[in-house]
Amino acid sequence: MRRPVSPGTRTTAAGRKRSRPRLRNTQRGGTAMTAQEVRLCGLLLQEHYGEVVEKVGTHLLKNRALTLRAIAHETGTPLDLVKKSLCVLVQHGLCVFVSGRRGVEYHLSCERVLRILRFPRYIYTAKTLYGDAGELIVEEVLQRGHMTMSHAVRTVADRLTQNMEEGSSMDYSEVVSAFSRLVETQFLQRCSAVIEPSSAALLTATVDAPPVSVIVPTLSDNHPDRYKLPQISLRGRGKRRLSSEEIEGDQRAAKRAKLDKDQTEPSGDEGIYWQVNFDRFHQHFRDQAIVSAVASKMDQTSSEIVRTMLRMSEVTTTPSAAYTQPLSANEIFRALPPSYSIGRPVLEQYLSLLVDDPMEFVGKTGDSGGGMYVVNLHKALANLARATLESVVQERFGSRSARIFRLLLRKRHLEQKQVEDFAMIPAKEAKEMLYTLLSANLVQLQEIPKTPDHAPSRTFYLYTVNPLPTARMLLQHCYKTVANLIDRRLHETKENKRLLEKSQRIEAILASLQASGAETAQLTEVEEMITAPERQQLEALRHHVNKLDSSENQVDETIFLLESYISSTLSTR
Repeated sequence: MRRPVSPGTRTTAAGRKRSRPRLRNTQRGGTAMTAQEVRLCGLLLQEHYGEVVEKVGTHLLKNRALTLRAIAHETGTPLDLVKKSLCVLVQHGLCVFVSGRRGVEYHLSCERVLRILRFPRYIYTAKTLYGDAGELIVEEVLQRGHMTMSHAVRTVADRLTQNMEEGSSMDYSEVVSAFSRLVETQFLQRCSAVIEPSSAALLTATVDAPPVSVIVPTLSDNHPDRYKLPQISLRGRGKRRLSSEEIEGDQRAAKRAKLDKDQTEPSGDEGIYWQVNFDRFHQHFRDQAIVSAVASKMDQTSSEIVRTMLRMSEVTTTPSAAYTQPLSANEIFRALPPSYSIGRPVLEQYLSLLVDDPMEFVGKTGDSGGGMYVVNLHKALANLARATLESVVQERFGSRSARIFRLLLRKRHLEQKQVEDFAMIPAKEAKEMLYTLLSANLVQLQEIPKTPDHAPSRTFYLYTVNPLPTARMLLQHCYKTVANLIDRRLHETKENKRLLEKSQRIEAILASLQASGAETAQLTEVEEMITAPERQQLEALRHHVNKLDSSENQVDETIFLLESYISSTLSTR
């Protein structure tokens, strides 16, 4: 058999193949992060928290764990700025601290920093499920890291009142209701409890430990009341800020906020802070992707049955589970929305179709209660990731290459002649496509020798696709793409900084004049301060930035699917 020579190999004088060194396949967890992850994390930190936090955060990512003074010394940043940066990172749950040999060491989580990219999606989901109040609650908690319930309710009520008509205001009870529903469905959870070191531990540490050891408080993840609402006494309505107060500087606004806080009576939830439960949001995104896939593969009724099954087990199923909790056909029938008017025989037919479907989104585990059914979460994610890989190959290399890639995914291992026959592609074209996919690391070549000497004439050469390493490689490409998009957006904003500042100043003047009841001629005169070419430039800039934002969100959907598939595969092994 003739041995195929790929672009990534060289042949020695003895006839053996010597492979060129390939790029290291990295993964988050126990190994070092890739340069693309560090770059993307740095851009996200810079955009949301400033250059100093980005400098400290990037250095922590590259060096894993450092003490306070080591960070200040190695980054050349003043100690007080490093302290403030670490406070910001800890406040938002991006950084954790532990007691080490050199003292208190700080670790930055790359995975948590990358969640910043998904903030708009979290906020939009909350708006879709719980309206404007839910949207603003999640937005405020994401912006501040964590908040008490009473503070969040007052802030959101004030913001909603500000956007209402004159004379209307938002009652606190409506915001409390939205907050309660977010907690009941576990989209919000209490922050981890702080466990202070005991007196005995402090005494032992003082006597036995080295001088550099420090006893620090730890965080308990097993909080028994994680989703228990406190008993708070909140009565009132949102307050509307006066137009004159809006024009005041940040210093006066901060003083007034502090004064209001001091004058406010205790609400009963002091010290109980709430944060966003990212795993619960990710579980919702995964369920939505599965329902959409079933709808496109079969029909809307099938997707509603799967949606009902996922909704019934969304709180009882852990985020890393491979299957949902088993549900009987009787339970599913009772939980279906009445508006669909699906009879029991029709439901059984649809369940049978879902079980027999090659995608295997739904499985049957027993016959009691009319049949016990589960949603196979791992296989669903594997199928979604596989469809994503096939789509990427088709967009980059064409439909024929996608046909070969799909064939290798289905048949696992094929020789070059078998690929040509099964794909019904001429030998020359099939060879070129295989080598193109091989050079892009989307297809792998496996040797199976007949004899120990690995002679090319007595060796089988099989093409195959390994979905997990391929998904990891594509994930790194996605990180690079998002980083490039953010870089481009920041560049566009910087290039037009003067024009944007001018536009913001004029908008502020117009808002002030409208609030004070200015005449139409005066408003027109202010609007004409921006010339027609500048207005066109602003419109083009906004259109371009909106396209970049939309592209970021679309790539993030691919990132989420690939991350979920990789995590699910590793947890089921």
